[in-house]
Amino acid sequence: MIRTLLTTPEGDVHEGDEQLIDLWRQTPGSHIWVDMQGESQAVEQRFLEDFECHPMAIQDAQKERHPPKIEEFEHHTLIIYRGISSFDAQLNFVPQQVSFFVGERFLVTLHPGEALSIKRLFNEQGSALLAHSPEHVALRVMYLSAGYYIDSLLEFEVALSDLEDELLDNGNDVLMRRITAYRSRLVKMRRIFSYHKGITQELTAYDYAHLPRDKNDTLHAITDVEERFERLYTLTQMYYDICGDLVDGYISISSHQLNITMRVLTVITAIFVPLTFIAGVYGMNFEYMPELGYRYGYFFVWGVMLGIGGMLIWLFKRKHWF
Repeated sequence: MIRTLLTTPEGDVHEGDEQLIDLWRQTPGSHIWVDMQGESQAVEQRFLEDFECHPMAIQDAQKERHPPKIEEFEHHTLIIYRGISSFDAQLNFVPQQVSFFVGERFLVTLHPGEALSIKRLFNEQGSALLAHSPEHVALRVMYLSAGYYIDSLLEFEVALSDLEDELLDNGNDVLMRRITAYRSRLVKMRRIFSYHKGITQELTAYDYAHLPRDKNDTLHAITDVEERFERLYTLTQMYYDICGDLVDGYISISSHQLNITMRVLTVITAIFVPLTFIAGVYGMNFEYMPELGYRYGYFFVWGVMLGIGGMLIWLFKRKHWF
């Protein structure tokens, strides 16, 4: 699907398909946004070559799993961004690559599936931002996309707090598996946000011809995007640390409970070892055992055994072993 949005210096807004490209070329000072969703590589390449995009940039944009990056060419700046097509409070997210070709008067976006931020911006504020400049549209798309991430992460914070309470009240292996799954997803998200944070830091630190820092409104837009991705990276790192603390806490509690059980078993063993020794000695079938001829030998041995057991119980209780 190919959608185009065109704004003219007179303030006119046109929405349609690729036929608006001819009108854009014939109207000096106009801006156009071409959004291509799920198109074949041949169609994408034809359109991008028509906008004089660099072949290396086209090749990078059409790779299925290219790391997020920003690179400047003569007629445009390429931004490869990792957007989302779906995301929920359980950190189940489906990322997709979104490529921006930002020129002086044009913006071309490529993505294989539906992009929530592009869809929202195209239907709402896209024309106003495009009339200002194409780079504002690209920055706004990233800003909105980061907002979706933040909303779901904040919902996850509530779920994580409930999980923490549940783990303290009734920790089990099922909860541990959930926490481990969360940690795995957080690592993947942190890696994505690390790339994006690097992109926005480059935009803030270096001058790009098609994203000029000397314009205050452009610099503010870049700073807003950078702050959002900085917050996203910080949140994912914090939640990852919390999940790690929950895992360590559960292991510590389990180890403590195991130590208590082993201590009780050790006390029982320590009490019965000497009693077993005495029973073993007098259980031997030797004919000449002097104690066998003693009238009260049976009761004496029982007394010794009970005395030893009672003394060990008193000693262990005094040491608070049970």
